[in-house]
Amino acid sequence: MSETDGWTKVAELDEIPEEGVLGIETDDETPIALVRTEGEIYALRDVCSHAEVRLSEGEVEDGTIECWLHGSCFDLKSGAPINPPATRPVPTYDVKIDGDDVLVSLDEKNS
Repeated sequence: MSETDGWTKVAELDEIPEEGVLGIETDDETPIALVRTEGEIYALRDVCSHAEVRLSEGEVEDGTIECWLHGSCFDLKSGAPINPPATRPVPTYDVKIDGDDVLVSLDEKNS
């Protein structure tokens, strides 16, 4: 992964499935879930704020990602929990597409 002006290349666009998710780790071992849905790419910390399992193993639906373990859903834009048992948001990251490269700013937008 390479970094330029605060942006880190984390994947190629074609690696992220349509209406799906790709779990990656950055060079500094930050786990990120890259979600593609309705033509947009979102990036969230790939750890459920309730049970600390990978969100990238869950389902994407209606602008949310569902944790596979207990069923909490998180808003893809804000990281906010939509339903219990999670009560805390997951951090989200800004995403930029440069050609076929998916770039993420590793500054968390919320925590």
